[in-house]
Amino acid sequence: EKARDFNGLPVGSDQEVMVSVGSTGAFVSTCLALFEPGDEVVLFEPFYGYHRGILSLLGVTPVAVPLRAQDPAASRRTGWSVDFNALEAAITDKTKAVLVCTPANPSGKIWSEAELTQLLGLLEQHDLWAITDEIYEYMTYDGHRHVSLASLPGAYERTVTLSGFSKTFNMTGWRLGYAVAAPPVIEKMGLINDLVYICAPAPLQHGVADALPMDAAYYTQMLADYTAKRTLMCETLEACGFAVNWPDGAYYVLAGFEQLSRERSGFADDREATNTLIETAGVACVPGNSFFADPADGRFFLRFCYAKEMDVLEDACRRLRKVFAAEPAIQGGRDSA
Repeated sequence: EKARDFNGLPVGSDQEVMVSVGSTGAFVSTCLALFEPGDEVVLFEPFYGYHRGILSLLGVTPVAVPLRAQDPAASRRTGWSVDFNALEAAITDKTKAVLVCTPANPSGKIWSEAELTQLLGLLEQHDLWAITDEIYEYMTYDGHRHVSLASLPGAYERTVTLSGFSKTFNMTGWRLGYAVAAPPVIEKMGLINDLVYICAPAPLQHGVADALPMDAAYYTQMLADYTAKRTLMCETLEACGFAVNWPDGAYYVLAGFEQLSRERSGFADDREATNTLIETAGVACVPGNSFFADPADGRFFLRFCYAKEMDVLEDACRRLRKVFAAEPAIQGGRDSA
């Protein structure tokens, strides 16, 4: 019902849904069902490292197509765009699928309906599968709307839609995810899922089933909370000298610091910068090399996560400003230092 009502997918029965051990488990079953060693899958860079890692583990070649980062100096909200010429150039006779993460970890990019429609044209032209990871589907900012590729006419039969519950309901340790696709695909995926995981824990599935009918007020409040946290995180990073494309969705900020590396010691690359933040401010982040095929391309990026209680996030931002910002006041939070 959720896949029909929220995502707009033409799901006819429960034979088109597979529950797995997290959305990552669903992705593993998808890859084992659709691909053979030596196949290629296109994904967009910066990417979620588990996607690339799982493909490589299974002998499938991940082919990275860079998203184009807009200049945050021009507008903090310009975000990331898709280079469709680069995408088409990356498709070969070995390509079997295109993997889309929307909203995306780590960039926060949300694919628009126009972009998804253009992508669908390429999928049809080259007879490719699409895999869409939509686990951050409820976290969209500034009026952006989440659109599922499989809701577009003609897309459902060639798309596997992945999602889960850990982000929406703040229960990452429960490891419950699912895939939605046409019955022949789900049947094959289900057999693989049974061999690899047997099943996701039944008691936890019952718990999630009770959470799904949450009324609109829950989702409205969740988005309001994350919007406030995004503002606090992004304004703090900007005050500390980072270049920030404010995320359109999800709850991460991929912040650039190339200019900062020329102005401050301890920021020569992403690993050194990560250690500097831990040692001087007590704030942890993820080095940017984790999200790029060539680690050198991520050497001036750090990923920050603001999925924290507000008081914890305020404390982290206060520490960052105290060490790195010329103006220490917290602009986006409840307190100032």
